Amino acid sequence: MLLIFLAFNFVNSLSYNNDGYVVYCPCMGRFGNQADHFLGALAFSKGINRTLVLPPWVEYRYGEMKSIQVPFTTYFKVESLALYHRVISMDDFMNDIAPNIWQPQKRISFCYVQRSGEVQNSCNAKSGNPFGPFWDTFNIEFVGSEFYGPLNYDAHNQAMMGKWKQKYPLTDWPVLAFTGAPASFPVQEENVHLHKYLKWNQNIVNKSRAFIKNNMSGGGFIGLHLRNGQDWIRACQHVKDSPRLFAAPQCVGYKNERGLLTQSMCYPDKSDIIKQVKRALKKLNDIKYIFVASDANHLIDDFKLALQQFDVSIVKLEQSNPHLDLAILGQANYFIGNCVSSYSAFVKRERDVKGLPSEFWSFPSPKKIKHEEL
Repeated sequence: MLLIFLAFNFVNSLSYNNDGYVVYCPCMGRFGNQADHFLGALAFSKGINRTLVLPPWVEYRYGEMKSIQVPFTTYFKVESLALYHRVISMDDFMNDIAPNIWQPQKRISFCYVQRSGEVQNSCNAKSGNPFGPFWDTFNIEFVGSEFYGPLNYDAHNQAMMGKWKQKYPLTDWPVLAFTGAPASFPVQEENVHLHKYLKWNQNIVNKSRAFIKNNMSGGGFIGLHLRNGQDWIRACQHVKDSPRLFAAPQCVGYKNERGLLTQSMCYPDKSDIIKQVKRALKKLNDIKYIFVASDANHLIDDFKLALQQFDVSIVKLEQSNPHLDLAILGQANYFIGNCVSSYSAFVKRERDVKGLPSEFWSFPSPKKIKHEEL
């Protein structure tokens, strides 16, 4: 029965259906932000009962002037998403569906209000990077713009979903092509659970398991995520003015009901990081390794020096691979991440699905934690 369901929800999407499609550019931020947006877009597509066209992930490579579009399936399974709602890859949509229902003369870009750019009163859907390179990857040109404000993306508001269907009937609008993701950032609280349908593909799973087997066998490991690059340090300067900065709601709550965001939660001191890792080591059993993922400084030498008494090895990937880092962190016996980082948020959601324990740097405040002699 499951195979029949998947066949209907995915394979059958390769032939045109009457339910319409949602296409969008994941044009805000890097992977963590795009993943947040993806969950919202998935919920929105189901809310208005249209097939979601799975966009490629937008990546930025050192030395490249334009963004690189990486197929969705490079990292994730399509079949697991089909358990929740109808999906189709961007390549399959453009090759098999678009020629029949979304010919070049029908391609209208959607945005809430007009965007700045070369054309007045327009979404300017291809203005700037990654917008232009994204649509160019599929040879898409837009002939007009549609401003959908004041409608929003709250898939849990049935009245709102009804307004979308009424304003954009399938007969007139078989494809809704959004300039940006039809979703909020950070991910809407009601959509966090959808992460259970976002599964790493077998290639990523195999690589992560092989790394763990070859480098961290014979004991458990704690996974750490450190954000300490210069761009992050500058971003954390806005903590005072942004009580729910980036992914902070995963800690403090969507209304700050679980506390206030602090500078230390965004960019903790090295001494605080080491103290927190020591506390974790003291309360956990059979931990032999510390795996560190970072955008800049992994603090390998600092950890080696400070944790000598615990007889643990400090490990990181030899070459930068953010997605492999994520997959490994998701399998750690224990995880400590950054409350404000959407990258850490991805790990936390995956671990919550698996029922694995996690915590965040400096949250709750160290002052609230019973003092331990370190």
